[in-house]
Amino acid sequence: MKLTEKDVDNVAVLSRLSIPQEEKAKYMKQIDDFLEYGDVLQQVDTQGVEPMAHILPLKNVFRPDEVKPSLDRKLALSNAPEQEDGYFVVPQIIE
Repeated sequence: MKLTEKDVDNVAVLSRLSIPQEEKAKYMKQIDDFLEYGDVLQQVDTQGVEPMAHILPLKNVFRPDEVKPSLDRKLALSNAPEQEDGYFVVPQIIE
């Protein structure tokens, strides 16, 4: 697919870029090369290839949940500026 200067101008507008006139030929060639490579990829036989979202298999990297002792409540509240009935008191932000 051969691009025109109008195509490059349109891509520039959509991308919100300003392309100087002296650089348009360079960008025309680069975009054209990119599109030609896309045409080459369209010719690859993908019959029997299962569609995928990722090229590598995904695995869960999180550790399993385990019950462990947590910080003592009195110790956690010891530096709180305000506390009430075993809870932190914070300013109300929603009316």
